Amino acid sequence: MKTTVLLLTGMLAFSGLQPASAQQLPVTTGPYQPTTASLKTYQYPAWFRDAKFGIWAHWGPQAVPRQGDWYARAMYEEGSERYKYHVAHYGHPSKFGYKDIIPLWKAEKWDPERLMKLYKKAGARYFVSMGSHHDNFFLWHSKIHPWNSVNMGPKKDVVGLWQQAAKKEGLYFGVSEHLAASYTWFQVSHGADKEGSQKGVPYDGQDPAFADLYHTKGAPDDHGWLTTNPAWMKEWYNDVKELVETYHPDLLYSDSELPFGDTGRSMLANFYNDNIAFHKGKATAVYNCKQPSEGMWAQDIERGVQDTISPFPWQTDTSIGDWYYRTGQAYKTSTDILQMLVDIVSKNGNLLINIVQTPEGDLEPDMLKTLGEIGNWMTVNGEGIYGSRPWTIYGEKPLDAVTVKAGNFNEGKVKYTAGDVRFTTKGNHLYAYVLDAPEGDIRIRSFGKNSKMPHQKITAIQLLGSAEKVQWKIEDDALVISRPSRMPSWKVVGFKLALK
Repeated sequence: MKTTVLLLTGMLAFSGLQPASAQQLPVTTGPYQPTTASLKTYQYPAWFRDAKFGIWAHWGPQAVPRQGDWYARAMYEEGSERYKYHVAHYGHPSKFGYKDIIPLWKAEKWDPERLMKLYKKAGARYFVSMGSHHDNFFLWHSKIHPWNSVNMGPKKDVVGLWQQAAKKEGLYFGVSEHLAASYTWFQVSHGADKEGSQKGVPYDGQDPAFADLYHTKGAPDDHGWLTTNPAWMKEWYNDVKELVETYHPDLLYSDSELPFGDTGRSMLANFYNDNIAFHKGKATAVYNCKQPSEGMWAQDIERGVQDTISPFPWQTDTSIGDWYYRTGQAYKTSTDILQMLVDIVSKNGNLLINIVQTPEGDLEPDMLKTLGEIGNWMTVNGEGIYGSRPWTIYGEKPLDAVTVKAGNFNEGKVKYTAGDVRFTTKGNHLYAYVLDAPEGDIRIRSFGKNSKMPHQKITAIQLLGSAEKVQWKIEDDALVISRPSRMPSWKVVGFKLALK
């Protein structure tokens, strides 16, 4: 693909880190330049604003030990539970390191087409594949280094096969990259035990033969989430560029703020321009990172939600359980997920949820049950979700509800009740979702006669999924909907209000 070389100078890094500004980076020709002013001309594609619900396969070799997230790092952290597990089950990391876990990942039960059918039936409108986690193991057919799923482990192009399955089901496709943090994250593999019989024996990350996987030894003061090493910044750029230009995804996710200043802006301009060129002028590209967007991308909030309507489309990413498979873990219920979904959509956001796969690649029965319940709900209630937009306010909370500020990792603090109502709009209808099964009448203060909220006249109210005639009246302080005699089987119930 035709590229142009842009000299990156004189720009401040978003992250405050040292940018790789002296380097020339190849950026695909197109309307976007690696500047804030240019990136602020970005237009959010309609598909993302309409989709609302995506499923993520946060899956790879770290699932093999069945010990949950960050195994590739924790196995080198002397004294940690996963270090102890690793030594007991595989041996000391000087002899049996993460490089030796990778061949054990065979994914022998993985059927991407079957899973994609399940995800579509559950209501997902887009699907995201892991590209590479912080373990620096690529799940795509890469020419950059041999540590990838085509050469090792399952011997399959995981990203490519996921993409084929998503396209077959008509889902938009994304990839996640967690590589920017890998340089400092994986430095523990260069250490050694500080006590015991293996004291001072270097872990296998110290072996130069495996530097393509573990990276080289970093500078002593380079220990933040994102590296300050310009050479590593350029390496990251090349990794992401290969991923984007091989698969041309609709969505790209970075597990950080926009990395590395000028280098990150070049990556983003290249992604947007490549997408436009690949689609012959029709842009579908969405970029997620953990930083307020100012209109340049869709901000991602990990395991958390906003506390008000965002002026820009955004996304929550979370998991139904741990990020990787862990024996005995507890999972979110379908109610938990649907409550989050409705709350997020009412605030102009999307929900991307990881469905935990076994190391072998299939799903456990409780995963299948939950997906089925979500799909049943979406079939009936999705009309107020897909293609909807926020109302004047996102909804109502009980007057005594605890305030939870927007941010990452706040999902456990948010408790939804029958007093929580969330609004969405589409056409001449407003949808009011009650986030837990009401025991009595539903009272919506925003539509009372004395409410200061501007709204149109209500002409009819319908309980989604029911043919029963809904009884309602408008009192001074609230719209009062009589609880229908026969409620749906799910707890999150939706009412459709016709407006005039």
